[in-house]
Amino acid sequence: MEDSTGNNPQSVGFTEKLKSWLSWSWTYICFIWFGMVLIMIYVLRSPLKLQESFTSASVFLNTLTPKFYVALTGTSSLISGLILIFEWWYFRKYGTSFIEQVSVSHLRPLLGGVESSSTSGLFSSVNGDAEPRPSVSECKVWRNPLNLFRGAEYSRYTWVTGKEPLTYYDMNLSAQDHQTFFTGDTQQLRPEDAVMQKAWRERNPQARIRAAYQAIEMNHECRCAAAYVLLAEEEATTITEAERLFKQALKSAGKDVNLLVYIKRRLAMCARKLGRIKEAVKMMRDLMKEFPLLGMLNIHENLLEALLELQAYADVQAVLAKYDDISLPKSATICYTSALLKARAVSDKFSPEAASRRGLSTAEMNAVEAIHRAVEFNPHVPKYLLEMKSLILPPEHILKRGDSEAVAYAFFHLQHWKRAEGALNLLHCTWEGTFRIIPYPLEKGHLFYPYPGCTETADRELLPSFHEVSVYPKKELPFFILFTAGLCSFTAMLAMLTHQFPELMGVFAKAFFSTLFAPLGFFADKMESFMPSSFWHQLTRI
Repeated sequence: MEDSTGNNPQSVGFTEKLKSWLSWSWTYICFIWFGMVLIMIYVLRSPLKLQESFTSASVFLNTLTPKFYVALTGTSSLISGLILIFEWWYFRKYGTSFIEQVSVSHLRPLLGGVESSSTSGLFSSVNGDAEPRPSVSECKVWRNPLNLFRGAEYSRYTWVTGKEPLTYYDMNLSAQDHQTFFTGDTQQLRPEDAVMQKAWRERNPQARIRAAYQAIEMNHECRCAAAYVLLAEEEATTITEAERLFKQALKSAGKDVNLLVYIKRRLAMCARKLGRIKEAVKMMRDLMKEFPLLGMLNIHENLLEALLELQAYADVQAVLAKYDDISLPKSATICYTSALLKARAVSDKFSPEAASRRGLSTAEMNAVEAIHRAVEFNPHVPKYLLEMKSLILPPEHILKRGDSEAVAYAFFHLQHWKRAEGALNLLHCTWEGTFRIIPYPLEKGHLFYPYPGCTETADRELLPSFHEVSVYPKKELPFFILFTAGLCSFTAMLAMLTHQFPELMGVFAKAFFSTLFAPLGFFADKMESFMPSSFWHQLTRI
């Protein structure tokens, strides 16, 4: 049976008009009600003895000493200062105002407020119909293709600094990846596989290592490759030891494609870290040829970094020609490596003064456009490359176009930019020009989708708490922080002036309040002169 409302669109239109009219009129009804309350208070001032109460209150206030006002303003300054400190801490931690968040979440529904429709307006069609916002793949969390080894690298950082470089959220994502990647068919799990499935879920590193040894001891003939992978990742304290364990895992991997790809990739990364770069490049190329359909693992990003270390720029360009395609998802590595190659061709002779006099050549223009393209994709990277922000160890997962991806890219590629003479100088002179191309970053994009608004929240989960997360576009301070800062400063100044000049501040306060209430007195006099006295008398009797 069809819905009756679908056959009668006029009734739906009338209902919507009625709702909008009621919403529109509610504001004016509130104003009218407030005005009527004021009039009733004025009319009933005699029965309620408002004049006598006001006079007694004035006498009481006149008897107060300046110390009372000093204490009053000082207490107000202290309370507003505490609110300011809490608001500032909350804004730095969560990126929003606590008072504003509570107001929007709890008070707006009580007042009948609705969400703003401005967001849908940004993606409206020519006919005025709202179109769904395009699904932006940048909000997806990806495995960092160059992630470090926990035992040999992350743990050493913890031993030296006492800080944890990985968040629990990041490690939990890795545990889910390993459990999915190495488990295979759950219907044919061997006993040692069941142990490893539980081991990936263990929160304690020592418990995971003990479970790996338990899985190895359960089957000496057909050893558990996943257990050796875990030991190589977490127990090995050097890259050499990790490489040895990965080679043992490779012997036990059999025909498990997931294990083979993961182990061979990590072996190639071990060779790269141990200085055997040509061997690492060959292993990566062979892996990409053997498993061409696993492009989602982004092995080409490992290859690009190794080729840049060899300064094989022609090979880097060949890889970019294959993967820097409009149909493939972009990354900071793709965009910034392309910019580096074009900048390298002109950066050694580039001079801002000469360029301003004669203009940019074709090659320089191509380099600048490539930098603008890269900065639009991820605007957080330049500050790390220019060492305007300190680097930390990259997380095991990254958010494309986010601060986590910028940290991961700069951690491995800063040395390649420094090696190209003048490349960082060209980046320094041109990267901020990107923001003049984008009319408004959250509404329009130039070469890519509009910058997603989900990056800050995800980056705060992926990056450690001691790192200051880069936010784009830069958020302005919320109104309530500015308001409490002004209130705290103003009340503190009043407290100081009242303490130093009590008589002068008393005269100022009386003049201020008399000026403030002058319009009300004027309005009351006009009301009395306009209405006959008998009318007010009869109304008060009623």
